[in-house]
Amino acid sequence: MKQGQGFLLVFSITSLSSLNELAELREQIVRIKDDVNVPLVIVGNKSDLEEDRAVSRSRAFALSQQWGNAPYYETSARRRANVNEVFIDLCRQIIRKDIQSNPDWAREPPMRRRKDGLSRHDRKRDRKRTRVKGDCVIL
Repeated sequence: MKQGQGFLLVFSITSLSSLNELAELREQIVRIKDDVNVPLVIVGNKSDLEEDRAVSRSRAFALSQQWGNAPYYETSARRRANVNEVFIDLCRQIIRKDIQSNPDWAREPPMRRRKDGLSRHDRKRDRKRTRVKGDCVIL
């Protein structure tokens, strides 16, 4: 938690206890980071199990409002519904916070590609390992 810049707080919409555990997690994050405005997204997973729902959308949304308008998404890992969107939202929050804390960050010129002598094969391998999701690079 100490090194994290943003957090996805995930619970199961089929388990009220999993939602209740998020409050303790958020408290730990806020205490460790010493910042109430840590980038985070609340995620209700298992949206494909609507018939087994134990947590209403309104209850989860109310929690997100209580925590300072934290975004709330419902996802399905099984169907890959809204999975990319939660990561994109979190990455945008992190970038926005970085820009607010260092306004010159947004004006710095883009980094130049190093001429480090890597072979074409090495560069191709590195590109395969790196995926871009929205505004974030995932290694």
